[in-house]
Amino acid sequence: MGDTSVRCIVWFGEPTNSEITRLAQAGWHTRVADASAQRGGVGIRRGDTVVAMADLRQANAETLRGMARLMADHPRLAWLALLSADTVVQAPEVERIVRASLDFFTAPIDLQRLVDTLGTLAGDIAMPVSHSDVPGITGSSAAMMAVVASLRKYAPVDLPVLITGETGTGKEVAARALHKLSPRSDRPFAAINCGALPANLVQSELFGHERGAFTGANARRVGHFEAAAGGTVFLDEVGDLPPDAQISLLRLLQEGTLERVGSTQSIKLDVRVLAATHVDLEKAVAQGRFREDLYYRLNVLRLRMPALRERADDVLQLAQIFLDAFRKQHDCHARTFSPLARKALRDFAWPGNVRELLNRVQRAAVVAEGAQISVADLDLQEAIATRSGHSSLGLTRTSAERDAVVACLRETRFNISECARRLKVSRVTIYRLCKKHQLVLEDMH
Repeated sequence: MGDTSVRCIVWFGEPTNSEITRLAQAGWHTRVADASAQRGGVGIRRGDTVVAMADLRQANAETLRGMARLMADHPRLAWLALLSADTVVQAPEVERIVRASLDFFTAPIDLQRLVDTLGTLAGDIAMPVSHSDVPGITGSSAAMMAVVASLRKYAPVDLPVLITGETGTGKEVAARALHKLSPRSDRPFAAINCGALPANLVQSELFGHERGAFTGANARRVGHFEAAAGGTVFLDEVGDLPPDAQISLLRLLQEGTLERVGSTQSIKLDVRVLAATHVDLEKAVAQGRFREDLYYRLNVLRLRMPALRERADDVLQLAQIFLDAFRKQHDCHARTFSPLARKALRDFAWPGNVRELLNRVQRAAVVAEGAQISVADLDLQEAIATRSGHSSLGLTRTSAERDAVVACLRETRFNISECARRLKVSRVTIYRLCKKHQLVLEDMH
């Protein structure tokens, strides 16, 4: 018998004739459904490929509740969302729909991209993540795979993104990647550290000022937002914004307008806002330090950057990339990392995250005497000792003790004095440990 399975897109809303026609040409049958009246769920015949489209262009409150309920009832179904420019994304139901969707589209819909997305879903293709076309993003750990998936998902959607994570995790890198992957990539990108702006100049820096607006304002100044018109503005440490700047930012997000300091004329502005913070904004809202309405405007889409300790599989790759980049700019002997240094890099907790890794690698490249960077060059002797389960090599785990001694001996070319110095023990202790673990130095050379 022939293949009788069909490809069906269940469209909750009102697709246009051109949309139905284009989908039909690509082999997709469109079934129009009413989310507000739907009670029995989405019928799926065995062998069929079914994708659901949550069309929010004309959705009312009842329809939104119906869609949100259906998405919750069918979590394994592939859902897409279609937004219009005036979709009220802050509504709870809309936020749930946006978060649960595999991909987003904005009106007027790019039908070719929709067909391509449907083709990927129909083939059940586990798309390999190519980091080369995600600018600045490196790593193949599960944590970074999730980040890349979110970046691809959020970039085409013209909505604010709140990027969270510890200091040094690469929040600005993620913001730049979102911009580069977005339709605004050929327009300006402005990165502003809100915590570094003088409190009395925040409004002027962000929104500009007119001549004579305050003492020293000798000429009109265009602010960062206006200078990035059509592009993207990234507000790092947005929690540090003073109250008056929070009000101005809220107006920009709500109405798409700003006023320069000293002016009463509103300026219409098209700009995407990305924000980042390492503090708990929910706590700041509860304490009255951050406006609740602004928080919800910024927190439409959320991206969490993982700490480096959560992506240990990426550490060695990142370290080598940083070393190679440093070598291109500076003359140094170091080419790679010793076995013990590699262990230290993987075992260290990295409280300063990627930024600390970069700094340690660059320092090590400067001080390293040979082609291999050592634990001492990285200043991670204490880390390797602690993670091996010992204090001054007082190990309780025999195998870890033996491995640490062997690795250090080989790294120091069996120089007992140097090995003792790096492990912070006496030469006598090294000889004693060699005897304990039946390590014959002559046989190890």
